[in-house]
Amino acid sequence: MLVIVKDSYEELSREAAEIVSNRLRKKPNLVLGLATGSSPIGLYTELIRMHRDEGLDFSKVTSFNLDEYVGLPSTHDQSYHYFMRKHFFDHVNVQPRFIHIPNGMSKDVNAFCDWYEDQILTFGGIDLQVLGVGSNGHIAFNEPGSSLGSRTRIKTLTFKTRDANSRFFEKMEEVPKYAITMGVGTIMDAKEILLVANGKGKADAIKAAVEGPLTAMCPASIIQMHKSAILVVDKEAASKLEGEYVDSWKTVIFD
Repeated sequence: MLVIVKDSYEELSREAAEIVSNRLRKKPNLVLGLATGSSPIGLYTELIRMHRDEGLDFSKVTSFNLDEYVGLPSTHDQSYHYFMRKHFFDHVNVQPRFIHIPNGMSKDVNAFCDWYEDQILTFGGIDLQVLGVGSNGHIAFNEPGSSLGSRTRIKTLTFKTRDANSRFFEKMEEVPKYAITMGVGTIMDAKEILLVANGKGKADAIKAAVEGPLTAMCPASIIQMHKSAILVVDKEAASKLEGEYVDSWKTVIFD
């Protein structure tokens, strides 16, 4: 595991974007796993700038998003289809036919989840999976207690997750109770993982993911077992790390 600590959200976003662009320039037909939420927005903003100013080319990229709410149409302004268009897809030259986002309106969710897994395999697996992390340690919508070998499936969201997301809705009753999510096992199949996190609210989750025991109660802790995982965090998110390797707030921490 490689942990990179930056001074600010802007710096961590630039660092993460450099990692993505490096992989893309080496492999133009990169299969890219994408995340939603507040943490990756800066990464997407910087990738858009690279596309506009430096010619970073997404025309051969295939993308797979981690998750989507069940029951929200793709046009809903809180759906992750809408989020991805607003914050990334509408601003780069990714080809629509290569975009994959779970269908929260599917009439047969189980069949759709099997199809989604098959599509990932059809495209050769995910080369680089972008992740955020929830304050309770969830990755995608794999809540605490999720099987560490799980595959794409429907999940019931915890009250804590729904409460955290309620700021995006007019009232709590509107927050979906279910989501389609890649499983922990699906995420771990990616050849490389890039997790971004910022702010004091993520400090406990980062500590648990990096230093805590490997446990289903903190799904993010599974990345300790990945052969190629990079965490890019700001000082606030890294503030509760206690290992000897954090002395003097080194810019790069190896574990």
